[in-house]
Amino acid sequence: MRTPFRGPDAPPFRVPTATPAGPAPRAARRTWRGLLSRLVAVVALALAASLAGPAPTAQAAVGLTQVTGFGSNPGRLNMYVYRPDSLPADPPVVFALHGCSQSAQLYADNSGLPEIADRHGFLVVFAETTSANNLSKCFNFFEPGDNRRGQGEAASIRQMASHAVSAYGADPDRTYITGLSAGGGMTSVMLATYPDVFRAGAVVAGLPHGCADDVMGAYTCMNPGVDRTPAQWAQKVRDAHPSWSGPWPRVAVWHGDRDTTVVPRNAEELRDQWTALHGLPQTPSRTSVIGPDDTRHDEYVAADGTVAVEVNRVPGMGHATPVDPGTGPEQCGSTGTVNFEKSICSSHWIARFFGLDGSDPDPERLPAPTGLATTGVTDTSIGLTWNAVDSATGYTVYRDGAPVTTVDTPSHTDTGLAPGSSHTYSVAARDADGRAGDRSTLLTARTTGATATCWTATNYAHVQAGRATTSGGYTYAKGSQENMGLYNIFVTHTLKESPAGHFSVADGNCS
Repeated sequence: MRTPFRGPDAPPFRVPTATPAGPAPRAARRTWRGLLSRLVAVVALALAASLAGPAPTAQAAVGLTQVTGFGSNPGRLNMYVYRPDSLPADPPVVFALHGCSQSAQLYADNSGLPEIADRHGFLVVFAETTSANNLSKCFNFFEPGDNRRGQGEAASIRQMASHAVSAYGADPDRTYITGLSAGGGMTSVMLATYPDVFRAGAVVAGLPHGCADDVMGAYTCMNPGVDRTPAQWAQKVRDAHPSWSGPWPRVAVWHGDRDTTVVPRNAEELRDQWTALHGLPQTPSRTSVIGPDDTRHDEYVAADGTVAVEVNRVPGMGHATPVDPGTGPEQCGSTGTVNFEKSICSSHWIARFFGLDGSDPDPERLPAPTGLATTGVTDTSIGLTWNAVDSATGYTVYRDGAPVTTVDTPSHTDTGLAPGSSHTYSVAARDADGRAGDRSTLLTARTTGATATCWTATNYAHVQAGRATTSGGYTYAKGSQENMGLYNIFVTHTLKESPAGHFSVADGNCS
């Protein structure tokens, strides 16, 4: 039976008591006590968040229009649209995903997004989940049936995006997404699974994509958090849409520095995930403070001058969307309910990050080079060539998502590589100002030499080490996609890695 996910914003619930059937075995009692202690901890955090919030105040509800018939809706979500009175042709559209125990209407009434939409002229689509999907009305960012491309809730949100274009004339090239808490987790899912749809996103008190594929994993990700390398986090996103070779979405991260529900460590892991995808270091290009509370604002700037990733750490704030009620040019939102704290109008700054306030965060860029191919490989080098781009003054070469060199001509030999190692390359043309344009399609090449490597471990350990993936409770070898059985610590297999990054089951026959 699936363990219900109560979520970081959910009201408290009763922990089941033991049945009168007699004492459980000692090992089972230890397991159950561990489960109970974790569930109680989550309940305590949720209760503390609800007790800390201000008392609700009366206010006029934002006018939303419910939309039905937007698609097959496999995730059984509700769609609501906020349309400003004054809207330009081909308007941008922002998707907003509420937190656990919330609703589309509550998020619209308090987040400030409708106010910002009125100022700058864009549509807002409020997606809503229900207790039929999740007892606490949390988006199922941790469920394999909902966090994969083409499935469940993720597919429903994708259908809403298509409907916004066809029914409201929204600009498909200016589609954005943001969300709070579990809605932030689902925002990460959508950016990873549909980078061809969402140009940018903002994750508020949320989690990195691929952190969890089950309920208990979600609790661990929330608190104390999960530490992976930037490369491992980036691979989680690449695995969500393996054929994608276009640019990655830009990402803004918002987190309270006193959040004990979804701990601030998640902001750092989100930063690691998306800076790695953009080929950027984890040290900010520049740091400043913004808003009336001196929110720390770290920017990670790409070669073309755009801010690819930003991280905003809100001082003194717990688990909430930061708002700043008022009528000033940088104010918005309401503190009329829990999980909306007076601090800084995050919706204003999110709209600015998206470029919806009239700024252009993504200037015109040179087209992607074509014809990327290998010219030869050795044990330690890979030669590359590609077609020249008109007006290019040079090229940036990317290995495994990170820039490794700039060259003046459309060719390069990458040296100093390990024998038998596999690498993915792309290139981008540089203009006269040194800005890199769109990247080419990906090319994977492998050096010669080296022998196969064998790994023997439990299915759980294989997944944690990145040698396998999990879906629907089962484990699959990365590369061969062989079914390894249940995802747990009781099933052990030997995996053969050859070539690098490709694993196959080789129990008793790995050489």
